[in-house]
Amino acid sequence: MSDFLNNLNTSQLESTLQMSGPMIVIAGAGSGKTRVLTYKIAYLMTQGVDPFNILALTFTNKAAREMKERIANIVGDEAKNLWMGTFHSVFARILRIEAHKIGYTSNFTIYDSDDSQKLVARIIKELNLDKEQYKYKIIFSRISSMKNNFISADQYINDEEMLLSDKISNRPKFHQIYKQYVDRCFKAGAMDFDDLLLKTNELLNSYPDTLSKYQNIFRYILVDEYQDTNHSQYLIVRSLSDKFQNICVVGDDAQSIYSFRGANINNILNFQKDFPDSKIFRLEQNYRSTKNIVNAANSIIKYNQKRLKKNVWTNNESGEKISVNKLLTDGEEGRFVASSIFENKMQSQMKNSDFAILYRTNAQSRSFEDALRKKNIPYRVYGGLSFYQRKEIKDVLAYLRLLINNDDEQAFKRIINFPARGIGLTTLNKIAIEAKNKSVSDYTFLKNYSKSSSILNNSTKNKLLEFVVMIESIKAKLKSLDVFEITKEVLKQSGLYNLYKNDESMEGVNRIQNIEELLNGIKDFVENNDKNQVSVSTFLQDVALATDQDNESNDNNKVALMTIHLAKGLEFPFVYIVGLEENLFPSAMNLNSRTDLEEERRLFYVALTRAEKKIYLSYVLSRYRWGKPVDSEKSRFIDEINDEFIENNIIQNSTNRDFSNDVQYNKIGLRYKKPEKRPPSNFIKIKSSSIKSNLFDSKLVVGNIVMHERFGKGRVISIEGSGGDKKAEIKFEKNGIKKLLLRFSKLEIIS
Repeated sequence: MSDFLNNLNTSQLESTLQMSGPMIVIAGAGSGKTRVLTYKIAYLMTQGVDPFNILALTFTNKAAREMKERIANIVGDEAKNLWMGTFHSVFARILRIEAHKIGYTSNFTIYDSDDSQKLVARIIKELNLDKEQYKYKIIFSRISSMKNNFISADQYINDEEMLLSDKISNRPKFHQIYKQYVDRCFKAGAMDFDDLLLKTNELLNSYPDTLSKYQNIFRYILVDEYQDTNHSQYLIVRSLSDKFQNICVVGDDAQSIYSFRGANINNILNFQKDFPDSKIFRLEQNYRSTKNIVNAANSIIKYNQKRLKKNVWTNNESGEKISVNKLLTDGEEGRFVASSIFENKMQSQMKNSDFAILYRTNAQSRSFEDALRKKNIPYRVYGGLSFYQRKEIKDVLAYLRLLINNDDEQAFKRIINFPARGIGLTTLNKIAIEAKNKSVSDYTFLKNYSKSSSILNNSTKNKLLEFVVMIESIKAKLKSLDVFEITKEVLKQSGLYNLYKNDESMEGVNRIQNIEELLNGIKDFVENNDKNQVSVSTFLQDVALATDQDNESNDNNKVALMTIHLAKGLEFPFVYIVGLEENLFPSAMNLNSRTDLEEERRLFYVALTRAEKKIYLSYVLSRYRWGKPVDSEKSRFIDEINDEFIENNIIQNSTNRDFSNDVQYNKIGLRYKKPEKRPPSNFIKIKSSSIKSNLFDSKLVVGNIVMHERFGKGRVISIEGSGGDKKAEIKFEKNGIKKLLLRFSKLEIIS
């Protein structure tokens, strides 16, 4: 037996050694499922299976990269030949090979959700529909749902029941939007995320020879997080595995929490019905959490009727009981959590990154952010605007997209007049009409027909042709330069770099820093890929398929604030699960059916199983809604936890006064008066010269002479705001008047 298998427990080993036939691995939280998947693939390769014949599907690029690295450490460079990645990235790769069969070129654009939603919004506007009645996000969500259920635009138009449903919901023109959206995407040579699955199914269903080709390639198929697959993914996996039946799915039905994205828990629940000869393996030993946490989670999930049988257990220590904390208001809740984190850090010498605050909705973060700031505890809110969604980054990427796909409508409209070239909306509308009449894209019209157009004046023609010349001159270098060099050309010739470089506001500084970081990232991409994989096309695909977690940095020592959905797959020593009130968690939107309520309970199970050592639960008696206090009721989920695993704490505060400066909480969450401050025995005195100027903003007054590392010397002429929002207007000797946010300014007071 290979030495690496010695690291597996009995259950893990049994599932790893099973090579042929269908099998399901039911993996409890913290049970080492990633290790099993990794070792199973490595074991197949050591037994002579060609890595080109192994398909491994994950839900994040990060997970695929980490697994591939671990496999390479066992079997060597042959791991590079594995077909391993997310569903979308693997199927995009197949579609680029086979694109001509379904009417696309291999350089088709991949629209992210932002691109898709903007296109839907534009169609709604062009059809003169009421944007309140036809909210573009809702419309796009419905289009996505139709695609994932294989209902095409043409089928929709001929379905009387669906058309009647649209009339009842006061959106009778939905079918027109759907049809135009599909047609516009196809004309632009673009696929959205749903198309990557829809078109793969279309390819496999319409071309039996293509299905047979990939069935013979993918003789061994492994799927991670099978409980999160949607109907489209399920059908593709079924089709590809049908010939050899060597399929291994790994997942945990108790962690199925993404039905709002189309995930279907029945895929994992019915696996044995789909494959009657399948073998079942259970990974039930939890290596992450204490006995109290594991047993509390078990006591919760047993209330769900739709679940697979398993008994999760651990050999870890018993650990502390779960702390249940009752507070009066959401402001109190925020102060309690911040004080508890502060105290745990001091008592247990923990890092900020050892703590996570988990909530049901993003809107709940405010009170915790306020309280953490007052305690000077660094934090990070996950799920905010990701790097590649920032305006300046999307501007650069739009230029790159148009270079490789001249029919990309979204990219063209984004950059044709940015930076400003004097090309207005009237001109763009004329171009769109003429392009439509000639059945070409807007850019193709500019390139081939604008010079002879009778609807454009000479001045406008010159501006448009200058744009075409710029694009074509950069495009001519695509074969000789990699994506890094091409991006530098784009920044230089388009004027984007100078536009942001000359903007000396804080926003301008941030944007140029982001563009610099984009170049850093592209350089890293070039240096870490083969020479034939560093084109603009491959880079854009890598960016388009990035997931939220892939874009998150892991090196920040900050308290993590995030929704429970984002926390799945993560773990922290200390976890605070907040807002445990009826109609908030469980959500009021998911109380109408047992199916919805059971998913809410699985979400709570996921939250509990993120913790390694200690869990704090909190709920309030009154929570602000639209500026008014509304009475709250304790969540039913708290009562479902077995009493032997919890301790209840009541934290009283009958005033609205901010106690953050004179009240702390002891180990079990009860308030006590803060003792007189004395330096600890290991206290080290810091020289005042080493303290940065962000600590002196309270001393800054009008008339001060200050020094800024970029703008030089200046005089303070006015101050406004307070706390973290305090700003100063400063007249610099060489750079004029600037308004700076003091907490970011790094000023030095000279006099």
